[in-house]
This record gives sequence, C-alpha cells and structure tokens, in this order.
Amino acid sequence: MVTEARLPDRLPSGLLANPEMIAACRQRDFAAVFRLLKLVGVYPSLIARACDLTPSRVGEVMAGKRRIEKIDLVERIADGLHIPGHMVGLATRDWEQATAPPQAKHCVIEPHLAAARPSPPVDPEFFACHLREVMPGHYRTANLLGSRHALDPVTRHVEVLDRLQRSADGSARAEILTIGARTAEFLGWLNQDLGDFDQAMYWSDRAMEWAQESGDDVMAAYLLFRKSNQATARRNAQQAVGLARAAQRSPGATSRIRALAAQQEAQGHALMGNQRFAQAKFDEAHELAASPDDEHRDDALDMAYCTPTYIEMQRANCLLELGDPLTAVAMFEAELRALPPVYRNDQGVYLSRLARAYAVSGEPEQAAAAADRALSIAIDTESARAMAELSAADKALRRWNTVAEVATFTGRLKLMSGTAPSRPATG
Repeated sequence: MVTEARLPDRLPSGLLANPEMIAACRQRDFAAVFRLLKLVGVYPSLIARACDLTPSRVGEVMAGKRRIEKIDLVERIADGLHIPGHMVGLATRDWEQATAPPQAKHCVIEPHLAAARPSPPVDPEFFACHLREVMPGHYRTANLLGSRHALDPVTRHVEVLDRLQRSADGSARAEILTIGARTAEFLGWLNQDLGDFDQAMYWSDRAMEWAQESGDDVMAAYLLFRKSNQATARRNAQQAVGLARAAQRSPGATSRIRALAAQQEAQGHALMGNQRFAQAKFDEAHELAASPDDEHRDDALDMAYCTPTYIEMQRANCLLELGDPLTAVAMFEAELRALPPVYRNDQGVYLSRLARAYAVSGEPEQAAAAADRALSIAIDTESARAMAELSAADKALRRWNTVAEVATFTGRLKLMSGTAPSRPATG
C-alpha cells in the first residue's frame, strides 16, 4: 500500500530562518516561496492539495505568470503550508500555538523550584508501571519520526519522576529510580540526536546517579557504553576506549551491552588509527550481537537496535575514516537493505555516510543521490547527527560542484544549513 504524501506538521526551522525564505514571504513572492518549498521536498502537487489550489495554478505562480494578492488566498496559503502569520504580514494563525516547537530541552530542573511544588497526586509504583508500558512506544516514535516527536513527553515524564523520587521511599522509591534511570538515559539520547550535548550529558549523568543509587548494574553498564558513545562524538578516543572497556567489565553487562561496548571500543581504536585492534573488536561485537541474549529482558531499556547490521554499519563508517571507502560503500549498501524500516532516523545517518563514502571513492552522482535521500529524511526528523554527516558529505563533494546532481543537493543543503551542528553526534 502506497502512503499518500502529506505536508509536515511544521516546516523545517532551517527553511523558515533562511534569508531567501524570509524575504520571499515578506514580499509575498509566492513564486519564490513555492520554489524554496520544492527544494525541501514540498512539491507543487502537495502545495496544490494543501492550499486548495489547482496544480496548473501553482505552476503558473511558480512560472511568474500569476501573482497571489488577495488576502483570503494569502491566508489560505499560510494556513495550508504552515507558514507563520508574521512572515507574510498576517496575525498569528490559530494553528501556530498547537505546533510550536517544545521548549522542554532547556528545562534542567532547579532543586529549589522542584521542592516548592506540591507532590503530584499520582501513585509512584503505578506511574512507574505505566512508564514501562509506554517507553517502547517512545522508542519507536523516535526511531521512525525523529527525536523531536518524543522529546516533550519524555521530558515531562522525567520531571514527574524527579518529583516523585524526592518523597517516595522503600520499594516505591527503588522502582522510581530504576525506571527513572532508563527514562533519563533516553532523554539524554534524544538531546544528543538533536545536537544539544550539554543536555545530553546532563541527563546521562543523572541517569547514572539513579542507576547507582538503586543498585541497577545493568543500567550502569549500559550508561558506561553511552558515555563512551558521547566521548566518540567529541572525538576523545582515549576516553571512548576507557569507558567502553569499563562497560565490558561491568557486572551488569549483558551480551548486547558487551556487543555495544565492544563496537564502541573499536570506534575509539579507529579514531587512533589502530585498524587491527578496531577490526578485532568489531569481530567480537558482531559475534555477541548475533548470539541470543535471553539473560536480560526489559522493554523499558531499548537494546533491540544492537544487531549484526548495526555493528557492520559502525564498522563501515570506521573503514571510511581509516581510508577504505570502497569497502565502506559495499558494506553500507548491503546493510542498508537489511535495516528494518522503523529505524528511519538512523537510515538518514547511514545514507549520509554512504554519500561521503561514494564521494571519497570518486563517484559524485551516486554520492549526490544518497545525500539527497538522506537530506529528505533529515529535514523530516530534524536529526543533528544526519545533518552533521551531510555537512561532511558536502565537503567531500565540493570538487564536483559543476555536476548537476551535486549542485542540486548542495542547494538544498545550503537552504537547511542553519540546522547543521558544529560537531557530530555519533551512533
């Protein structure tokens, strides 16, 4: 069954902040607005449906044969395309408040403020049980649609957990700390994927505190892996290796955690240029990921992504870093075909890396095709990881800027460049 294309709930922030888009909206130059929308995947047929226009009329506007001047039509286009009212000289639209980006990622909880709030009328053990049921849904949402879609509810869950743990005691407190560590860790990952490293590390540290206080060795081991992942993203190879080894030594390390930590150690070795050590650890990680892991079952801690495909994707990226782009291309292509469709957010990252591998291999057309697919996903998911990888692919493609496919991709990426982070968020 083919899913009908639809307009996103809100336009990409990079597009709305782009000077060309701002100027076109201010002048109500809808020919330019429609052309810019096309670059980010909002095509004329979709514009026509969203604004209740005929496709031929949209085409005439884009060709400069017809201007849009009537205020009711301007309002219809603003509402249909989700263009904020102030950008086209209108009052704030009714839909704007409902689709405003969540501000939760900046809400580090101040102890004196939290203490001043009355205890919420919710049973701690019941709330912990509820979270165990809903967390798998949050994981799937972030994997499929992007971290932004899960950020607000998960942040609110952690706020409630933080208040509950201040007053709970006994078994109720232990359960709150246990589920709290898992939820806070996931909140850290959501922020990392969206490019906010300060919040990512804050919540990972908070999760570690709760895991240690509750004696949750499995969670503590997993968090050591996550901290190794963050060290790799900062290109701190020695710390990445040290934390990964600590995770593998941890008494709570299951087979999957050891697989994750082993491939993270491999990435650290690759950063140091130690290909032999890196390949040995990747082999170990692959074997662990391929074996059944029945020793730990907890749907509130997502480790389902740790598969041989995941390990080989990380190996391919390291081979690219180590100067073997041809092998990396073959591995990316093979493993992307095996990647389950729910991991769409990761698909954007892996396609971006494939694009860079093709570029380094001297195949600009294939690189641009992969990069363009990745950009369409990154625009939708708002993944800072994917945008950082696309920036690296763009840099590798610059010597082919006269190739038509490369020029098209470069133009689209430039339009979105306001969302690209200054450093990658690996994973």
